[in-house]
Amino acid sequence: MVYTVTFNPSLDYIVTVDDFKLGLTNRTTSELMLPGGKGINVSIVLSNLGIDNSAIYYSAGFVGEEITRRVQESGINAEEIKLSEGCSRINLKLKSIDGTEINGMGPDISEEDIQKLYEKLDKIQEGDTLVLAGSIPSTMPETIYSDIMDRLQGRGIRIVVDATKDLLMNVLKYKPFLIKPNNHELGEIFGVTLKTRESVVPYAKKLLEMGAENVIVSMAGEGAVFVASDGQVYMREAPKGKLVNGVGAGDSMVAGFVAGYLKEGELLHAFKMGLSTGSASAFSEYLATEDEVLKVYATVE
Repeated sequence: MVYTVTFNPSLDYIVTVDDFKLGLTNRTTSELMLPGGKGINVSIVLSNLGIDNSAIYYSAGFVGEEITRRVQESGINAEEIKLSEGCSRINLKLKSIDGTEINGMGPDISEEDIQKLYEKLDKIQEGDTLVLAGSIPSTMPETIYSDIMDRLQGRGIRIVVDATKDLLMNVLKYKPFLIKPNNHELGEIFGVTLKTRESVVPYAKKLLEMGAENVIVSMAGEGAVFVASDGQVYMREAPKGKLVNGVGAGDSMVAGFVAGYLKEGELLHAFKMGLSTGSASAFSEYLATEDEVLKVYATVE
C-alpha cells in the first residue's frame, strides 16, 4: 500500500481572467475547483495509474469537508485528521496571468494533532511506501519530516520526500528511497544557479552521498536528471507538448516514479514513468490519466 501525507491541503480555485485589470472588477472566463496539496495530488495520480493508496491529511472547517468529499470522489481512501479550530485553505490560481498564485495559510496544528498523525503512521507495514510532500504550517517544527522518518526507521518502509530546504536536508541521514528537488531548489541548497542538465549532476550526486538512495531533479521544459542508487546518471529532455496547466506536474512526476517502480521494480522505467507522468499532467487541464501518461511514455527515449 502507498500512503501520502499532506499537512496543509487546500481547495485550489483555478480561474482564467481575460484582459486582467488591476484595481478594477474582473470576471472569470473559466473556473475549476480541485482538491490540492502535494500529497493529495500524488494520491490522485497514483489512483489514476491504478495504484491503491491512502491519503492522510489534516482538515478543518467547511473547506476541509469539501476537500474530503472531492478526495473520496477521486476513489482514494481518505484518512483525514479533523482539526477542531481554523479552516483549511483556499488557493487562488490565476491561470491566465503568468501562473500567478495566492496561497492561503491554513490552520494551526497542535502537538495533540501531531500525535494523531503518528497513530496513523504506526499502522504502516513493512514493504509499504510513504510519500511526504509539500510545505508545513508555520506552527509546526521544521524537523517534522525527519521526526517521522526517525519514528519509522528500521521498519522496512520505503519513504519518498518531496520538500524544500531544511525539510529536505533534515531527512537525508535517514536514507529516503527517493527525493525530488527541482533545479532551483537544488541550487538554493548549495548556493549556485543551475540551468542545464549537466550542471545539475554533481549536486544531485552530493545529495546521494548525503544519504538519499535515488534523486530526481525536475527542470520543467529542460526535462529531468535522475541519479540512481547504483550511481548511474540518466538525463532526459522534456517530452514535446503544449503546456496547459503546470499545477501538480512535479507531484505527478513523484506519483509516476512510484507507480513505475511498484509495477516493474526497475529504476530506469520508474524514472521514465515519472518524467512522462509529470509532462502528461502539464499537457492536461487537470492531473494526468493513465492513457495520457502512456501516450507520452511512448515518445520518451
